[in-house]
Amino acid sequence: MPENEFLLEMQNISKEFPGVKALDNVTLQVRPGTVHSLMGENGAGKSTLMKCLFGIYKPDAGEILLNGKTIEIENSRAALDHGISMIHQELHPVPRRSVMENLWLGRFPLTKIGPLKLIDDKRMYEDSMTIFKDLEMDLDPRVLVGSLSVSKIQSIEIAKAVSYQAKVIVMDEPTSSLTGNEVEQLFKIIRSLKKRGVSIIYISHKIEEILEISDEVTIMRDGQRIGSWPAAELTTNLIISKMVGRDLAQRYPERHHAPGETVLRVEGLTSPFPKGFKDVSFDLRQGEILGIGGLVGAQRTELIEALFGLRTVSSGKIFVKGKHVKIKSPIDAKKHKIALLTEERRATGIFPVLPIVENTVMANMNRYISPYFLLKQQAMSLDVQHSINQMRIKTPSAKTQIKNLSGGNQQKVLIARWLLTEPEILMLDEPTRGIDVGAKFEIYSIITELVQQGKSIIMISSEMPELIGMSDRIMVMCEGRMSGILEEENKTEEDIMHLATKFMV
Repeated sequence: MPENEFLLEMQNISKEFPGVKALDNVTLQVRPGTVHSLMGENGAGKSTLMKCLFGIYKPDAGEILLNGKTIEIENSRAALDHGISMIHQELHPVPRRSVMENLWLGRFPLTKIGPLKLIDDKRMYEDSMTIFKDLEMDLDPRVLVGSLSVSKIQSIEIAKAVSYQAKVIVMDEPTSSLTGNEVEQLFKIIRSLKKRGVSIIYISHKIEEILEISDEVTIMRDGQRIGSWPAAELTTNLIISKMVGRDLAQRYPERHHAPGETVLRVEGLTSPFPKGFKDVSFDLRQGEILGIGGLVGAQRTELIEALFGLRTVSSGKIFVKGKHVKIKSPIDAKKHKIALLTEERRATGIFPVLPIVENTVMANMNRYISPYFLLKQQAMSLDVQHSINQMRIKTPSAKTQIKNLSGGNQQKVLIARWLLTEPEILMLDEPTRGIDVGAKFEIYSIITELVQQGKSIIMISSEMPELIGMSDRIMVMCEGRMSGILEEENKTEEDIMHLATKFMV
């Protein structure tokens, strides 16, 4: 096929929102049967560009061509009719309906019985099985979606895209919640789609994945296209420098803090849940970053949720500054100067339709209630503006809805929320998940500044380089038990993985 022939072309696309030029004359050209990755920091314009392609936004300028012909995409239905499908980062299935009902939602096959038109379950089952077998997916069309893993639900979304006979499929952060084996299965499906001539536009912050699965890579920055390159010509350092506009040879800030006395001690903590944690003991020192590593299902999140009073424990003791305490609720945790940044910021962190002001003060509202039960608006505004400055949050104003911020800036707001409670112990669950490399460095810098101020940090991360680069010590969990603690001098990925699989049969 000639070098200048493309299946999809987005030419000179521009899009403005109040106070923000989200896209500035962006061009994207995708060849048939290839994986074309789209990279850039949060806020670079990747999602906005894809929403213009899928009919969620209407571009202010530019045109979209499919097979060399200009097309109009007024809405998502029109995009699907043109063979363009999008799998969003946040999956929203109908959990109480079957796999096949989710697959054919809104377009059920019908059969006529007398004057009635009824859903043809037999045909729907057969059509579903045909697609699953074709894609080598191990799915039962009759199983309820609510019982499936994230990777299986994602497979349904891919099958749905294929059922629309899509020639272009956009995948937005498809591996953010997948294990290593599930990622390999996804890549197998992607390679199968490529052989059919389907083009994949792949958005991810995981550079290693991009280099493995991509044919070409387009990098964006500040709403503009920086350039496109064959993936084979790129390296991790090249991608980072092009994304952030500067060299980030040092991926983690230098640490100069010296951990002090023990501020938190946990002895034999056990959860009563069938798949809970058992007999976990560790300590946390002042001015220390204690990393917690382990594979999915190691019960890391459940452990810190118990320390924050969100889960019941059946036995064990918690000591804060040498004093035995009982934490039965988040209110108890806050009294003992403990804060928790949850794993899923969209599900359990932000209030998307509320502005930054309310999102920032949410955990500390009592501080702003006057004797007459009115909110002290001026005090709120001053504290929030201080937080915006301190966290270096990029936003048009404090009144901007938090859903309009990039993932990294949303995370900074949530950290600011808990800092207003004046915690001494801050627990961070996957604090850089879904955040680009530039924003990650900013979060790392904030964490480093906090420990230098004497705060104590517990940080869960599934990224082993992050654990090694940021932690003073690493506690590793396996199958709900603590399998070991790695000190500064012997932290390697091999050691972490050895401990993460220690109790597996």
